Amino acid sequence: MRAEIEDALATPCNRYVQAWKARGKRVVGYPCTFVPEEVLSAAGLLPVRLRGVGADSTSIADAYYGPVICSFPKCILQLAGEGAYAFLDGALVVNGCDSLRRLHDCWRKADEDIAGTLPGYFYYYGVPHKVSPYAVDWLLKENRRFVASLEEHFGVTLTLESLKEAVRLYNKGRRLLMRLDAYRQAGLVSGTEATAITIAATAIPREEFNLLLEEILEEVPGRGEMPAGKRLLLAGSVSDDAELVRIIEEAGAWVVSDTLCFGSRAYVDLTSEEGDPLEALTLRYLTHSFCPRMFGYYRQRLDFLLQRALQARVDGVILQNIRFCDLHGSENGLFERDLEARGLPCLKLEREYGTLVEDGRIRMRVDAFLHRLR
Repeated sequence: MRAEIEDALATPCNRYVQAWKARGKRVVGYPCTFVPEEVLSAAGLLPVRLRGVGADSTSIADAYYGPVICSFPKCILQLAGEGAYAFLDGALVVNGCDSLRRLHDCWRKADEDIAGTLPGYFYYYGVPHKVSPYAVDWLLKENRRFVASLEEHFGVTLTLESLKEAVRLYNKGRRLLMRLDAYRQAGLVSGTEATAITIAATAIPREEFNLLLEEILEEVPGRGEMPAGKRLLLAGSVSDDAELVRIIEEAGAWVVSDTLCFGSRAYVDLTSEEGDPLEALTLRYLTHSFCPRMFGYYRQRLDFLLQRALQARVDGVILQNIRFCDLHGSENGLFERDLEARGLPCLKLEREYGTLVEDGRIRMRVDAFLHRLR
């Protein structure tokens, strides 16, 4: 794996972020795929997705969240309290789920107790849970408020051309990730490497990421195919830890596809490059219904999963969810029922987030699942 990719995964303030800050530029963190990165980029800001990487406890976050809740937002709050996100000039919170929505309140409260925890710009970005003419209109107005808040706080001006250029830039990145996805399905790129690259896309300036990925893609056709192994699709809760995929692949399988938000959900659909770019971004992100936060779209998500599984010719599906994740935990049960009924074997796996994961238990469950497939 390229050193640049490993570095982008290792720490929130990687070498690219440090170089960006050294040039006097500003960074804004966001926690969810429903935030339009293009708007931040058009404002001359670096959008970096918030992750809990490096949190080896939740001692600070437990004081604000309590124990019975998803560990993903807790790890983000833990790092904020420890000062790991001190490099941020701004941050957004989204109502992706209730646990993530509460990050807005908990982060503000933590700043009262630990001064300097909160960045200078802190914005609550609300997204509707359904797609309708009213919801589209509402989110378009919210995006206009969002643009106005960025312009006022950072002293910048978002022009029509800068938004259009950002749309083109991010569409190019998504097309490159689609090519990477095709190589993964063809057995030329491991699931671990593909996952790491897709996560790195959220932590590197998009211009630099596109150039880096183009270099990687040029090298791939010269590689030999991966050894034989069961082909799996990984689905479920937020997973920004390539080590989870490595554990699965070390057991003798290949993760050749996914339906994760740090994966295919982020790049399978493009933003229209015609007309008003803010309207196009509103439509693209709101109709991004691959996440169970969107009410009433289970059938569409099942079809999406089945389409990905068929395209990648998988032997089985791992449905993982972070403990206490109501959305994915509930929906994974439905997926398991409907996929097994269609003859597609499933492993339903509950885990903790990131470095809090129980490696040994997961290895044992994966080994048992692969034995079933064999």
